[in-house]
Amino acid sequence: MNPALKYTLARFGLFFVFLVLLLMTPLNFLVDAMIALVLSAIASYFLLAKWRDEMAERLAGAADRRKAEKERLRAALAGDEAAAAEGDRAAERP
Repeated sequence: MNPALKYTLARFGLFFVFLVLLLMTPLNFLVDAMIALVLSAIASYFLLAKWRDEMAERLAGAADRRKAEKERLRAALAGDEAAAAEGDRAAERP
């Protein structure tokens, strides 16, 4: 499963667990929701650290790939034939 999706669903899950528990109190719904939001943020900081790190690594990898492709395209536009041939997908086909 995608780490970003897994982390996001876990964050929503924590929020809804806290919200359901707080709905049993005689407070206003919006107050319950705000308290649940704060409590779920604190809990996710400690409980979901591993999933957050996995998501951050995956996002950093995607950013690095985009940066490398951007640099290759700039080099190809500047006239570097080796850079142009390196990313030429049409040349890779048999």
